[in-house]
Amino acid sequence: MKLVKTEEAIGHILCHDMTQIIPGVSKGPRFRKGHVVKEEDIPVLLSMGKEHLYVWEKKEGMLHEDEAAQILYSFCKNPNMTPSEPKEGKIDLFASIDGLLKIDEERLLKVNSLGEMMIATLSNHIPVKKGEKIAGTRVIPLVIEEEKMNQAKEVVGAEPLMQILPYHPKKIGIVSTGSEVKKGLIQDSFSPVLIRKVSQYDAEVMEVVYPGDNLDEIKDAILHFLNQGCDMVFCTGGMSVDPDDRTPGAIKATGAEIVTYGAPVLPGAMFLLSYLDGKPVCGLPGCVMYAKSTIFDLLLPRLMADDPIQREEIAKLGVGGLCRLCDICTYPNCGFGK
Repeated sequence: MKLVKTEEAIGHILCHDMTQIIPGVSKGPRFRKGHVVKEEDIPVLLSMGKEHLYVWEKKEGMLHEDEAAQILYSFCKNPNMTPSEPKEGKIDLFASIDGLLKIDEERLLKVNSLGEMMIATLSNHIPVKKGEKIAGTRVIPLVIEEEKMNQAKEVVGAEPLMQILPYHPKKIGIVSTGSEVKKGLIQDSFSPVLIRKVSQYDAEVMEVVYPGDNLDEIKDAILHFLNQGCDMVFCTGGMSVDPDDRTPGAIKATGAEIVTYGAPVLPGAMFLLSYLDGKPVCGLPGCVMYAKSTIFDLLLPRLMADDPIQREEIAKLGVGGLCRLCDICTYPNCGFGK
């Protein structure tokens, strides 16, 4: 840094906060560290008694923190996000739609490992609301080497580090299994839970059918829904190893590709995910009916956003996949599934 006359400081970067005191009115920073002095700032600074200023010299190959923050933002931006104004090397990002937040964790780690810069986000694969803050970027020093930012650009590549996938309207069929439900011995208390959960999205439950425990009838019900234009089918119950539980076999008999039968998540270990002609067919264990948050809550936003789910991704849910079963459930504002 160097000492310059205030009148000669235009275009230079302040090295520290400049406090302005107005007796009986205010006392606080009038200009922040990192502020680029403008012509209109000169009279204000002189009125504050600042005839000389400590400033950073603008050197070839060095970027001001706000310039670098714009580069960090460029790594993330896409049409479904809105940035804040750059301030003190920071730019925050906000969701401009309701949707599913997706993050390329591997590339983000590479950027954050470079040092002198950071991008902090919400957790991957979680639902976000319009206007919600989803990420914050920051350049750590006041000035940073342009070469370092170019290195970060190479790490990131052409695709944004994150995106928000919009939800899509869905038609859903529910196959409620169990002979006791079909015969009316007990009331179906599973389907109302599913209807309530999907009602948070632009989804319509077309019908609930009760095929009992007959494998062929369960299979036919699934195929009927898909042939009638449903976008996904949820099969409730019948997911254990009990001989009378036929749901996994019926789903397999439709010709669906099984992604996984079982998940390292509690509640939700007996969950089944499959796709038939690109449409999800899920077998839901009984815990979805009574537990506040389960594997179904973790994956439903992805299903609603048409985000294909891979077997490896479900396997990774094991870390964070144990719900604490809190008396007051705060999901998704907790560590479950993250």
